[in-house]
Amino acid sequence: MEGKRSTPNSSDLLQKIRDFTRSILVDLCNGRSPVILINKFRTYCSSSAENCLCSSNLPVGTEILTLQRQPYAHRIDVQLRVLLIVQQLLQENKHASKRDIYYTYPSLFSDQSVVDRAINDICILLECSRHNLHVVSVAKGLVMGWLRFSEDGKKFDCIASPNAAQPVPVQVEEVQDIQKCKSSSMNILSFAEYILVVEKESVFQRLANDKYCSVNRCIIITGRGYPDIPTRRFLRLLCEKLCIPVYCLVDSDPYGFDILATYRFGSLEMAYDAKFLRVPNICWIGAFTSDSVEYALPSQCLLPLTIEGK
Repeated sequence: MEGKRSTPNSSDLLQKIRDFTRSILVDLCNGRSPVILINKFRTYCSSSAENCLCSSNLPVGTEILTLQRQPYAHRIDVQLRVLLIVQQLLQENKHASKRDIYYTYPSLFSDQSVVDRAINDICILLECSRHNLHVVSVAKGLVMGWLRFSEDGKKFDCIASPNAAQPVPVQVEEVQDIQKCKSSSMNILSFAEYILVVEKESVFQRLANDKYCSVNRCIIITGRGYPDIPTRRFLRLLCEKLCIPVYCLVDSDPYGFDILATYRFGSLEMAYDAKFLRVPNICWIGAFTSDSVEYALPSQCLLPLTIEGK
């Protein structure tokens, strides 16, 4: 698993925000158009080496924003508005969702995607992750199995009912006391032998109904389709702490492959942070596309692909 980076504290980020806004103000006072450089990142590996985990997280280009172009002027305006909100969150030690930020200036932002891009830009400029800005996502993922942990003082005991779903924690940085242990005398531990990630909530519920975790010492996680950030961060944390195999069961179609790639390589939208969200050693299990030919499956057992890839 790739190495960790130092986590910037609030005072460091506040100083970076002050330095950034001061540089813009100095340019404007001297009659110059501010120039903001946004690094661009990738999520694919360019190495030909087999099984390369591509631990490098270097930028592959730069986007130049200036006030001389109207689309960039509006983008900079949005960045500064979001930075003001982030500054208040850090100063007051509060948290807000992306949706909360959008509703602060809905007429200016016009769309949630505008806020999302601004937050990503700010993370790149300040060299931090979204949670460092105190911007949180509403977790939609579920977990069950042989695991017990605590989050911000609240204990989650999946072991007591290994087939009962628990929500994935939102504040993953606050998760503590995850240990792989063979002694039942430990209060907080995991007896799991592997982690199973499933694409669909329906599959997760089927495994729960079949009491899969009662006869298999494992942890099962679902992101209910495309995984959100808390689910990906929580999976990454489990892999780092437990050092056990992790498998992913997805549909053998373009959407399933995309979901698997998101877990393994990260998403294009957050490519700047992919190194700290991805799980490069995750293994794909289930039906392969080639199985239909190898096992001579009848055509009525297959679903045709549409233009959208379904």
